[in-house]
Amino acid sequence: MNVLLSIAFVVAWSSGFIGAKLGAGSASAVTLLMWRFLPLALVLGVVALMVARASLRELTPRDLVRQVAVGALSQSGYLLTVYYAIELGVSSGTTALIDGTQPLVAGALAGPLLGLPVSRTQWLGLGLGVTGVVIVTMADAGAGTGAAWWAYLVPFAGMLCLVAATFLDRRSRTEVRPVVAMTVHAVTSAVVFTALAAGTGGAVPPSSTSFWSAVVWLVALSTFGGYGLYWLILRRSGVTKVNTLMFLMAPVTAVWGALMFGEPFGVPTAVGLALGLLAVAVVHRGDQQDPGTRRFTPRRAAWHRGRSSSRRSDRPVRAMPTAGPGSR
Repeated sequence: MNVLLSIAFVVAWSSGFIGAKLGAGSASAVTLLMWRFLPLALVLGVVALMVARASLRELTPRDLVRQVAVGALSQSGYLLTVYYAIELGVSSGTTALIDGTQPLVAGALAGPLLGLPVSRTQWLGLGLGVTGVVIVTMADAGAGTGAAWWAYLVPFAGMLCLVAATFLDRRSRTEVRPVVAMTVHAVTSAVVFTALAAGTGGAVPPSSTSFWSAVVWLVALSTFGGYGLYWLILRRSGVTKVNTLMFLMAPVTAVWGALMFGEPFGVPTAVGLALGLLAVAVVHRGDQQDPGTRRFTPRRAAWHRGRSSSRRSDRPVRAMPTAGPGSR
């Protein structure tokens, strides 16, 4: 995996927690999310019509429904819980730390759902990453943020939404172009959050500079950067690698939150960061040492996946690796 691509993904994804914190004091979560996705859906729709009109036309109703479900889980469900947790008083660092359990859940489910093995070296790396997340989470929660105890359970629901979206996308037999997928996801979320905001009386945005600064931050850096790179790395490198990088989100966000908002940062956070970096190195090394597992692709028809969203070659060939532990 390209190192610069990985670094960009970690920074862009972590920026979402910071952006949510920036806008939390000026509007409710659904208002912020509504105005994040309305302009985003419009821009992506225009771009998709310009560069991927053929792919949009070839998108079958089944593929469209799948992408709507993926968008509802990976963006609507996930982001609503993250923003709501921060609105309840959970710090951006703590929210990211709780979401850091996603790789453990995804790693545990990748075997039974995708049928792909995980090497001992990779399990060691995953274990190191989980240990780092637990250490930092306990230390950050112990610092006291004034949030109710149940508020810390909210990000767990979002983590499960993202895990479900990941596996739902990887179970598809067709390849949807990233720009088409992101457009469907954004339009889905725009509809969901507009309905929620209108229903709760939060559709009218505030005129504060902080609110619109947060919106620009979230659209440009977090959505285009974070989600775009997430799906790109997922398709190029697999579930295990992209979720191992997720271990870095918690400590990076904690450092960022400490610098911007004065959130607590101490020795446990530093230890968690070191373990996260070690976990990435160990899992990637395990993948290099066990190349034979990368081409094991059961539960998937052996058809070449073309560039269009629904067409496949009429000639059976070696299937592209299914994303998961040991895949590339």
